[in-house]
Amino acid sequence: MNTVVRQSPCKVNLLLNILRKREDGYHELETIMQPVPFSDRLTVGRASSGIQLTCNLATLPVDGTNLVHKAAVAFLQVAGITEGVQIHLEKNIPLAAGLGGGSGNAAHTLCALNEVFDLPLNTAKLQALAASLGSDVPFFLQSQPALATGRGEQVQQLAPFPALQGAYMLLIHPGFGISTAWAYQSLARYPEALNGRPGRAEELLQLLRGNDLAAAGRAFYNSLEAPALPKHPLLALYQEFLRLNGASAVLMSGSGSTTFALTNGRAAADRLLERFQSKFGTSAWTAVTAL
Repeated sequence: MNTVVRQSPCKVNLLLNILRKREDGYHELETIMQPVPFSDRLTVGRASSGIQLTCNLATLPVDGTNLVHKAAVAFLQVAGITEGVQIHLEKNIPLAAGLGGGSGNAAHTLCALNEVFDLPLNTAKLQALAASLGSDVPFFLQSQPALATGRGEQVQQLAPFPALQGAYMLLIHPGFGISTAWAYQSLARYPEALNGRPGRAEELLQLLRGNDLAAAGRAFYNSLEAPALPKHPLLALYQEFLRLNGASAVLMSGSGSTTFALTNGRAAADRLLERFQSKFGTSAWTAVTAL
């Protein structure tokens, strides 16, 4: 196959509960991840040699620091392929947003390359490769909600959540990012957030399997809000405003800086966006999507 085009969606964390810092420097956690059908687009094909990566976003490096580039290098190495590849990445998901855009790009690069080169790697090899690229990457090899444990690389696929049936999501990125490394390092100042209460994931899963979006929303939790919200009070203002204006659930996703709000139905999400922009203006990046 010569060229493969893939949509590379993002995710939000309905729960990100950090349990402790491990001896290896990673954090032990439990997280419930929800795929969000708002996507970047990858076009992947063969080339005579090297890795040619292009992107519609001039600010995004296309060298060896880019996760897509890293994924391509790792794939060719493990698959023993000496040919080159050309990849074009069309970015729509904001950067440093807590939405897993880069991780999703890496996972979909692996899958697309596997297709382009006639499936040299089995599922287990793809999963090992994904885990070596980053904690969130394995989640994006599949398209269901998931419970992730360990440092996030142990992914258990789940059935769609009844509580989110018919729900819409408003995503808001304030125009600045939050460094994941900074967020995790700063947890040391918040011992309660660093050593979270185990069992939150199971409690939230029970609620998500019910039919009450607001009840499930009250159990959404993100340990990384502890350092992020005091440093960026605007995000706390967003959350307060969205709750007061009818959102069923509001949370910062991942290490931020994206805030998401859930509503019952499209009309409520559109109304919430209108009110948000009346209050805060239109400089923030926003998107409304079904789940």
